[in-house]
Amino acid sequence: MLCIKSVVNIKCQYCLGLTIRFGSVDNKQRYRCKDCKRTQLKDYLSNACKAGINPEIAAHIKEGCGIRNISRLLHIAAGTVLSGIKKIADNIKKPAIRMQMTYEVDELKTYIKNKTKECWVIYALDRQSKQVVDIKVGGRTKKNLKRVTDTLLLADCKRIDTEGLDIYTQIITAALHKVTRYGTNRIERKNLSLRTHLKRLNRKTICFSKSLLMLEACLKIYFWCGAH
Repeated sequence: MLCIKSVVNIKCQYCLGLTIRFGSVDNKQRYRCKDCKRTQLKDYLSNACKAGINPEIAAHIKEGCGIRNISRLLHIAAGTVLSGIKKIADNIKKPAIRMQMTYEVDELKTYIKNKTKECWVIYALDRQSKQVVDIKVGGRTKKNLKRVTDTLLLADCKRIDTEGLDIYTQIITAALHKVTRYGTNRIERKNLSLRTHLKRLNRKTICFSKSLLMLEACLKIYFWCGAH
């Protein structure tokens, strides 16, 4: 039976609060935070148990490392990397969409499971701030495109620039939809950055995503996890 003892001078690895002794495991003293209530050890043998491992995973994702690359660099299992990516993505919130702004929308082709199964990354970019405001991963269908454009219409956007795909004329009014020579310059430049920074989107490579869920999680980390 565990017994809680006196306060010790060890800060919580997660919230930097004060901890108290909270029994032991494998003859090692265990501690519990008084604020967040999480238990921990002072030192871990496994890197996967350390509190700062998820920010490191996110940083490596942004620098174009694949799952196995991250596993080797951080000395943790590939399964731990995958679960870490999902956990980080689940805690990410989309940025607030600014009202009455001009947006650019484009689609980026990639693959899922193998190089014969095409998949599209459909996303919208705020022209002024260059912030990605919405993402949809899947087929280049009217339903998926509409999910992105509807978000912009709800924000009472002033204008939506695209490359002129026919489907857009069906889901965006002519007054808002524009197709001009330089209308999508910023989002096209973002496409280049994506293919450079995310290994799974590189051209002429054997790398690709095995699931829509993992591709979407990596995109959320790249776009919205901290300043980029």
